[in-house]
Amino acid sequence: MIQAPEITPRLVLASHNRGKLRELRAMIQAADPALDVDALVIDAATAQASDVRETGVTLEENAVLKAETIAAETGLAALADDSGLCVDVLGGAPGFLSARWSGRHGDDEANLRLLLAQLADVPAERRGAGFVCAAALAVPGQTTTVTRGQMRGVILAEPRGNGGFGYDPILQPDGLDQSAAELTPEEKNARSHRGEAMKAMLPHLLTVLRS
Repeated sequence: MIQAPEITPRLVLASHNRGKLRELRAMIQAADPALDVDALVIDAATAQASDVRETGVTLEENAVLKAETIAAETGLAALADDSGLCVDVLGGAPGFLSARWSGRHGDDEANLRLLLAQLADVPAERRGAGFVCAAALAVPGQTTTVTRGQMRGVILAEPRGNGGFGYDPILQPDGLDQSAAELTPEEKNARSHRGEAMKAMLPHLLTVLRS
């Protein structure tokens, strides 16, 4: 019997955030259902790659830093993104500091509660905000590709919904009656900041995965 050739990984998702990894895998699989995403795509932990410190001062800087570091460590193409919630009345903050707004990285509940407290006296008509995502694809020996996407909306007075992660429960996207956390994964991916950045990135990603 002729055995099928073993599939080796071609892309590292440069993140340790489970929610983000889940969304990225789903977007790649939806773009080409014929791809064996489980075999072709691995995450940073599986690749034993570093948990890169986000020392940049923009979303783009952090995405590029993570992607290029992981690509250099593993010798594989690496996809990274950095995303944040940009609130109009806070001058675009928390922005690149979104994941550590309360002082401790990754404490979603503390970050969310602090932001709501800071906006407690801000009227509904001035609570405009948006999720912004910068994605970076680093391929050894090639120029790094960077894309950007956003999802505008308003900050709710209280969290709603149990889906998503991060600040999803308090952002109501424009044109909807639900928070981002009340959307199905498919609905969120179709319109989210990460979804928009990935739409622009997918042609480059698929080239890597199909090579």
